[in-house]
Parts: sequence; structure tokens; C-alpha cells
Amino acid sequence: MDIKEYFARISYRGSPNKADLATMSDIFQHHIQAVPFENLSIHCGERIELNLEATYNKIVRKKRGGWCMENNYLLSWVLKTLGYDVTLLGAKVYVTELDAYPDEIDHLLLLVELDGKSYIVDGGFGLAYQLWQPMELISGTDQPQTPGVFRFQEESGTWYLEKVKRKQWIINPSTSTSQTVENEVCRRIYLFTLQPRDIAEFRGCNAHLQTAPDSLFVTKSICSLQTADGIRALVGWKLTEMKYNYRDNMDLVEIRILADEEIEKTLKEKFNITLDKKLVPVNSSRLSLF
Repeated sequence: MDIKEYFARISYRGSPNKADLATMSDIFQHHIQAVPFENLSIHCGERIELNLEATYNKIVRKKRGGWCMENNYLLSWVLKTLGYDVTLLGAKVYVTELDAYPDEIDHLLLLVELDGKSYIVDGGFGLAYQLWQPMELISGTDQPQTPGVFRFQEESGTWYLEKVKRKQWIINPSTSTSQTVENEVCRRIYLFTLQPRDIAEFRGCNAHLQTAPDSLFVTKSICSLQTADGIRALVGWKLTEMKYNYRDNMDLVEIRILADEEIEKTLKEKFNITLDKKLVPVNSSRLSLF
């Protein structure tokens, strides 16, 4: 594994010699705009391995993406290599339909200690709830970013991440989400504690999420990528392109349903992904990802 090869993969040309917030933020921004959040392996008959060298080979050399345990595990290696103080944390992702958090951790994120402050670095959430910059770990303070206003709330040692949503101008509303989701003002994203985790603690979760019949990642094929001013996402056959804050605190959303023969070309042109095996798109869950 070579840090220069990783920098070439994310088109990062800055100086990595100073382990400061600006450098970390710049690398992070390049990563989320180059490496998709995706679970396509599951729907190509491949297994997602929770192994750093396998993840490096997949994301850096094969120019694929990955889900949280791949993206953030790779980012932890990158930041440690550059001299940052990094700790793995485990989170529980909020399930809107159940209005609840799961019993077990199902998300990997990073805690970085830097110049006496703590930051959450999470390059593996994807879609419209992906952070665009590291967030300082402080409770009750709005932290505006391009995707919207994020904030942490801390209660008795448990931290909650939420995002204040903007209104959406949907060009073709017939393909949109439910009215309930559109009317949300604030979306809970996940909760976590500061208990340090080892990568081995995520192996059960890694296996469960790609095999359980009710897993979001089994019921949906997902590929999303952050762009210069928004996101694009292919969920099943539905291609959504969103431009953040298009006008008057409103996001512009365009949705298109693709034909089977358009999938491979769209993955290449919109996400720079070429798959080794044929993708079988799936979108059988009604869970909204936006």
C-alpha cells in the first residue's frame, strides 16, 4: 500500500507534510468526490472483505468505492500514515421507519484528536447525509456545510448526529419520495459513544449487513458520489442528481428511472466505476435515502 498511489486515486496534489486541520479537510474532500459510497459487490455476487489490503486494492487500484467500513477503514490508514491521532468508533444508524436506533453498532466512523480538539471524520455515509468536512466534536452547536447544517447533541456520554434539511425543488415529482419524508425539518443520522473500537468488532456487522434479508444493503443496490456542488446517486434503477442550495435555501433534485441497458454506462460515466461482474439492480425497500 502506497500513500502516493492513494493520492493519485483521489486526485490530491496538495502537500501532506503538515498534519493539520486544513490538510485533513482537503484530503477528506478529495476522497468523497472521488470514491463512491457503494454496496455493488453484494449485488454482483461478490463478498465485501473487512481487510485493509483488500479494501486498498478495491478502492485504490480497481477504482471502486465502498461502504462505511471500507471507506473509513482506508481513511484511518491514510490519516495514521500522515501522523494523525485516529481512533475507530462505532455508531448506530437511525432507522426512520422504526423511529429507533438498532441494538448493535452498524456504522464505522473516525475520531481524530488534533491541536487539543476532537473531530469526527466520516467519509462513509454517502447520499445526502455525507459530511463534507470533519466536524468538531462539540454539543449543541450548528456546523453549516454545503450539504446543510449538521450538529451534535450529547446526552450522558451518548452523541447524536443530526442534519437540518433544506426544502427540495423536485423537477419531476412523480418519481419523488413520500410526503412524510419531504416534510421533515431535521433528520437524525446516528448515535455513537467515544468508546474506542477495534476493527475486529465490526466483522460481525460486516457479514450481517451483506446477508440479512432485511438489511438495507441487501434490499437496495446503492452507488452515490459527492460532486462539486451536490450529489448523484443510483439506487436500483433510480438515478437522482441533487444540486445543493440551488436557490433560496432550496436543493434542486432531478430523478430519472434507467433502463437495464443504461446501468453499466451510467456507472462508468457518472461514478467512474467498471464492475468485474454483472450487476443485478435491486430497490425493494421503501426506505427513503434522501
